[in-house]
Amino acid sequence: MAEFMEEEDEKERLKGDKKIPARILFRRMLAYVRPEIGSFIFAGFLLVLNVVLDIVIPLLISRITDSLTEELIDLRTVIMLAAGTFLIGAINNLFIYVESMTLQKAGQRIIYALRNDVFAHIESMSQNQFSEMPVGSLVTRVASYTQSMSDLFTDVIVSVIRNLVTIVGVYAIMFFVSWQLACLMLIPITVVFVSSFLLSIYESRAFRNERRCISDLNAFLNENLSGMKVTQIFNREEKKAAEFDEKNNSHRRSVFHIVIGFGIYRPFVTFVYVATIALIFYFGVRYGLSAGGVVAFYLYLGKFFEPVQRLADQLNNIHKATSASERLFNLLDVQPDVRDLPDAVELTDVKGKIEFKHVWFAYVDEDWILRDVSFVIEPGDTCAFVGATGAGKTTILQLIVRNYEIQRGIIEIDGQDISKIRIKSLRRAIGQMLQDVFLFSGTVKTNVSLHDETIPDERIVEACRYVGADSFIERLPDKYESQVIERGENFSQGQRQLLSFARTVLHRPEILILDEATANIDTETEVLIQQSLEKMRSIGTMLVVAHRLSTIQHADKIIVLQKGEIIESGTHRELLSQRGYYWKLYCLQFEGGEKQTSET
Repeated sequence: MAEFMEEEDEKERLKGDKKIPARILFRRMLAYVRPEIGSFIFAGFLLVLNVVLDIVIPLLISRITDSLTEELIDLRTVIMLAAGTFLIGAINNLFIYVESMTLQKAGQRIIYALRNDVFAHIESMSQNQFSEMPVGSLVTRVASYTQSMSDLFTDVIVSVIRNLVTIVGVYAIMFFVSWQLACLMLIPITVVFVSSFLLSIYESRAFRNERRCISDLNAFLNENLSGMKVTQIFNREEKKAAEFDEKNNSHRRSVFHIVIGFGIYRPFVTFVYVATIALIFYFGVRYGLSAGGVVAFYLYLGKFFEPVQRLADQLNNIHKATSASERLFNLLDVQPDVRDLPDAVELTDVKGKIEFKHVWFAYVDEDWILRDVSFVIEPGDTCAFVGATGAGKTTILQLIVRNYEIQRGIIEIDGQDISKIRIKSLRRAIGQMLQDVFLFSGTVKTNVSLHDETIPDERIVEACRYVGADSFIERLPDKYESQVIERGENFSQGQRQLLSFARTVLHRPEILILDEATANIDTETEVLIQQSLEKMRSIGTMLVVAHRLSTIQHADKIIVLQKGEIIESGTHRELLSQRGYYWKLYCLQFEGGEKQTSET
């Protein structure tokens, strides 16, 4: 039961739906703010000066008004008061500028640190966790939610503090101008604060729902823009448009719920403000205030209700930022399924011996993909895995590089249990060439070197020449500086595969993994790739998964899998002589299979 609850918590964190108590949430946020505490203290000092100067201005205007209503107007006093008002306003705006620049610089540093942490954490996550979390949702969290969290401290909370200080300061001055009117103001003040509290409760739920909807919408967009070619091929535009409309409509409704709250709140507060103005003029005259006193009270009332209105807007932003931060920290709380043990060691002096000892593995619960698998691959040998789709071939390769953890058994490299080897050290020794080659935006050179600037150009050219990729690179207009668009769509499948080979050879691994590396390519390119593979066999131990049996006939060992179990093992000739499952597969792939078999 406890394990089930942990799995459910993990799923909620991946989705960003797990509720984090506000106290814990803000404590974790402060960890990113603490390095910038000096900037915030300085900005806070300027903030207080700004509020004080802002409060002084209505008093000067009140004096000017009283002076203008006197029978003998002292023009010199009026000019001096007006000049003082202008000077205070100018100084006040200078403070606002310095405060804003200080906070924005601190905010950008916070975003920088937070995004680095989130991205580094995403890189450490395991393959199965990526399959449970849409890419669009991850992009939203890294790009948008980090900005929302930074805004919380550099804009929202600072504005809240400024507004609260202004409200307290203005009310104190109002009490100084007329304590009777100030006491009367407690009635509308109470009404406004109660309505703000109720709005806060409503908007908190509404914003959490809106964050979830926008994340779902971004995930849908990312997936369907990537798969647009398939959508158009099968004429599924209308179906996808309907699905998008449903998600877009869900987001529209979630935003509408937010708008409803503020749509009711703002006009209500404005009505209270107008009603309070009427009360001021009526009771101000009754309590014997001068014209300047009434004007001052009117100006202070505006300065009182303006931050109250802004507080409501900031509540909006607080809920948005806390919802975003909650989803961010949910992501950071997800522990990678595959991680180093405290006493993990470096893998050194790799020979390339690989051994599986009674390995059991399942992606979900006990739905076993591999069942009691055991085999040994000697250093420098080439071992091929053969079997139907779902037999467990690719899974074996993924377990060797620890993309997943096994449930039972041991996997060893050179006699060392790979679970006790540092993941980076393990993967550094293994070069992987997959069927679906991923090329990054950039140049041919940066895709081969993976932006490792310590690798000289000569080594890059040498690696490309070694695998035969230079045959098409040299024909490109800019050769190794030629641009690669997203996913390498301006290159053929075979060209992308050759670049993948060059990338692997360049990093000099001791173990090579090829998963369907020759699938979906033309015959001419396959010949070129086969020539490259023959050269690469001399690099070290090679593990190959291939449906084309013609590509693995020279392997030192062929392991035949069926439903997660090894049913046959041997060389190409040995397996054909057994006339078992491998022989049947061979016959299916070649016309006149028995004739060719007997000849072989």
